[in-house]
Amino acid sequence: MIRAIFRFIGLLLLAGGFIFLVYDGARSIADQTLRLTKLGEFWNEIHQVSQQTVRIQVEATAPWAWHFIKLVLNQPAFAVLGVAGLLLMLLFRPRPPLIGYSRD
Repeated sequence: MIRAIFRFIGLLLLAGGFIFLVYDGARSIADQTLRLTKLGEFWNEIHQVSQQTVRIQVEATAPWAWHFIKLVLNQPAFAVLGVAGLLLMLLFRPRPPLIGYSRD
């Protein structure tokens, strides 16, 4: 059951990554320049106060971790969501069937 939930979350993340890929592609074609939405910019558009709150909490507990989080937030949103979704889908894939054994 837990495996199915994580696979569903991975599928949603993959779908979100695909949506951002199409959105960035359409914006790039319209502007005739390469335009990529960064994950941090998207988070600011959704809810800016929560990003500041997370930053304060992370810097208070582990200041070195904020540098890693900032690196992730500066990446394109389609890449981060796609990689996270792909990892969840691969980590929680169903087990291969056993050949020659019965499951009693």
